[in-house]
Amino acid sequence: MFGKGHHLHLIDGSAFIFRAYHALPPLTRKSDGLPIGAVSGFCNMLFKYVEANTGPDAPTHAAVIFDHSGKSFRNEIYDLYKANRPPAPEDLVPQFPLTREATRAFNIACHEIEGFEADDIIATLACRARDAGGRVTIISSDKDLMQLVGGGVEMLDAMKNARIDVEGVEAKFGVGPDRVVDVQALAGDSVDNVPGAPGIGIKTAAQLINDFGDLETLLARAEEIKQPKRRQTLIEKADQIRMSKRLVQLDCDMELDFGLEDLEVHDPDPEALLSFLATMEFRTLTKRIATQLGVDEPEIAVPVDSPAAPAEDIPFDAANYETVRDAAALQRWIDLIYDRGWVAVDTETTSLNEMRAELVGISLAVVAGSACYIPITHKASAEDGLFGSDDLAEGQMPMDEVLAMLTPVLEDPSILKIGQNMKYDAKIFANLGITVAPVDDTMLLSYAQHGGLHGHGMDYLSDRYLNHKPIPIKPLLGAGKSAITFDRVPIDKATPYAAEDADITLRLWHHLKPGLHRSRVTTVYETLERPLIPVLAQMERTGIKVDRDTLSRMSNAFAQKMAGLEAEIHDLAGQSFNVGSPKQLGEILFDKMSLPGGKKGKTGAYSTGADILEDLATEHELPRRVLDWRQLSKLKSTYTDALQEHINPDTGRVHTSYMIAGAATGRLASTDPNLQNIPIRSEEGRRIREAFVAPEGRTLVSLDYSQIELRILAHVADIESLKQAFRDGLDIHALTASEMFNVPLEEMTPDVRRQAKAINFGVIYGISGFGLARNLRIPRAEAQGFIDRYFERFPGIRAYMDDTVAFAKEHGHVETLFGRRIHTPEITAKGPKAGFAKRAAINAPIQGTAADVIRRAMVRMPDAIEGLPAQMLLQVHDELIFEVDQGAEAALIDRVREIMEDAAMPAVKLDVPLVVDAGQGKNWAEAH
Repeated sequence: MFGKGHHLHLIDGSAFIFRAYHALPPLTRKSDGLPIGAVSGFCNMLFKYVEANTGPDAPTHAAVIFDHSGKSFRNEIYDLYKANRPPAPEDLVPQFPLTREATRAFNIACHEIEGFEADDIIATLACRARDAGGRVTIISSDKDLMQLVGGGVEMLDAMKNARIDVEGVEAKFGVGPDRVVDVQALAGDSVDNVPGAPGIGIKTAAQLINDFGDLETLLARAEEIKQPKRRQTLIEKADQIRMSKRLVQLDCDMELDFGLEDLEVHDPDPEALLSFLATMEFRTLTKRIATQLGVDEPEIAVPVDSPAAPAEDIPFDAANYETVRDAAALQRWIDLIYDRGWVAVDTETTSLNEMRAELVGISLAVVAGSACYIPITHKASAEDGLFGSDDLAEGQMPMDEVLAMLTPVLEDPSILKIGQNMKYDAKIFANLGITVAPVDDTMLLSYAQHGGLHGHGMDYLSDRYLNHKPIPIKPLLGAGKSAITFDRVPIDKATPYAAEDADITLRLWHHLKPGLHRSRVTTVYETLERPLIPVLAQMERTGIKVDRDTLSRMSNAFAQKMAGLEAEIHDLAGQSFNVGSPKQLGEILFDKMSLPGGKKGKTGAYSTGADILEDLATEHELPRRVLDWRQLSKLKSTYTDALQEHINPDTGRVHTSYMIAGAATGRLASTDPNLQNIPIRSEEGRRIREAFVAPEGRTLVSLDYSQIELRILAHVADIESLKQAFRDGLDIHALTASEMFNVPLEEMTPDVRRQAKAINFGVIYGISGFGLARNLRIPRAEAQGFIDRYFERFPGIRAYMDDTVAFAKEHGHVETLFGRRIHTPEITAKGPKAGFAKRAAINAPIQGTAADVIRRAMVRMPDAIEGLPAQMLLQVHDELIFEVDQGAEAALIDRVREIMEDAAMPAVKLDVPLVVDAGQGKNWAEAH
């Protein structure tokens, strides 16, 4: 009989399965193609569990508890319970029964009951064991099980190897385990579709329960709540809250057809266990367990190589890195890749510019701690007496032979290719006619989970997650005039550097991939990040045609206009000076003209940054002219001059590169050159787009979301007047001006509308009166008055801002409508950082949702325009630019507009329509 001195382990089997599934790429049994990736991971987890639980504190009883397929009794309480959960992945479904077989093969009890969830079975067993005087450890991190903790029951988060006791529950929920269900009833659960009390999160719920003692007392005394909105919610939603409590309350009184005594721990039967593992064709695990049990390893007819060992098990100083110099050696690696079903790939090239880079070598890794480098075009070194020549070093396979052998692997849909910033490598291979797919990207795996927390470069990730600093590139290539390209690096020095990159990438993949499921951002990665890689790679390789003569003429025109502005500035100053010299400008503004706000830096010179000049521009003409001069100077140096250098001599086009993981909000960043920050507020800035042209017989087409961020704001802040205005197709800026300034729409002036437009967009970014005064070049008091009236007219926006900041402080992140998490690590900062962090948190869900929408549209675009003589060239914030044959413009616009306007569906149904404006012309300026 189970009683005092006994220790029961209850394992959340469903959590094990999903963790195993998301930790590994698709893996199939060689003999029949049966999906077994989740089963493989599940068996390894069970084996580790058995290995770890020996000795004096080992459990006397144990069971793995599974969820039964189908609905539970909670669906009878609330038919929409768990309605938002997507169905299990198709390749996972046949693996569910195999995990039960695996559990029994390990001789561990396993149970599931129709109509009940695993949590209820765990709750019943835990309560019975506690009542019998025994100890219970629940191996799970599921917050729904935390209500059971205490009195001899604890939880163990196996992923973090962290125990969760009463203090841990209090840290999580703000209340003890006995009040967890009360807090959950109020806060609800979006994952399980438990409605709760709208607008009340965990932190607020805990405060209410602590103030009133329990849920029923709170609901009975709801009239005492001071906050009107919260009081109304608790009164009106009382029945819904009570129903939510029934949904989250675990059933500790189930009828079971087995008892605690049936869960006694037994050693596995070697024959049964090894037979199952052999049937699954798990060669390495079979060998490990056979060795541990001291029995012969059964023969497996179909060879499957060893799964990658956990990264932490193999020190980097014990890693084995091979130089592949012939076809036989390469074939061994290819065989290993096909056995495992994945490979980490990295390329070494002569340049960071993918359009001009030449392939030097390829590195591969399949098992952590083992990698190879395939040198291809390394030049002869000084030791050969040929340094500086173009002769190839000895001991390299011809490129044609390497690519002939690797192309089938790189293009095989059953082999997962893993990379760090995989877009770069995909473009290198695409230049050689190779389409790499499918891919996983460790940079994007990190970005999806940790956007806003830290960088996502390989060196940083390796140091953070693997506690390893990669071999630096600088000692190999040198610096300055003596720097060399990678093809000049001797092969013996190149191999450890290049192979280590692939090894690190594989280890990072093993570390980061399981985190998608834990952080519940799998959908973000799979729908917004990973599928964008080939789309952007193709856009970047296509590029956009730029007319050099147009740029040259603009540069000359800008130079002439700058000279005219300099003359004006000198007249206003009463003397000549170097306008481009911050030191001389500061002396003119603050010493000679005695303008206010002069501050000297450490060098003794006055600060004359844009913020200083913007302030002064509201008071004096000279700083306004200087700002105009600086803008022209930037346009000339950054665009009309620099863009000429970026024109690819082979294509006649400019090929920008997009950083998928650049901005925490999900916005793409354009680099080398940056085509997203071309100023369009000024006439000169808009003219630069005239240099981006369509080739003969083609047309540029621009499709641009109209006021998408304002539309999203109207939706998330639930501003009915703004939502209705968008539905009715009204001029939103004129409407805002009319409502704020009491000006009839028919009497609206362009200046009043311009002010309302600046406020509309400024509010999204948390603009202050100080900032609005700069933008409109009006006194600060007048600008602040505009903002105050805005919030009075649209109080829902202020409520949205306050709620968003509160959510960020409670959770450490905010979320877009599509589930993207944008972390806000400085939200609790003090001083100047506090204001910036709050503004960023307020803006992030809006800008991030807009970024997600256009990403969703871009991912669908290749299929949408297939068959049309068109290519997608650029993405600039809310705009997509295409090139299309003349005569097919209308067909393209129809297809693209439909995709863009429906991009949020079906994941999110907005309360306002998305509207896309379209234009076309022989250049970008005409099209936009």
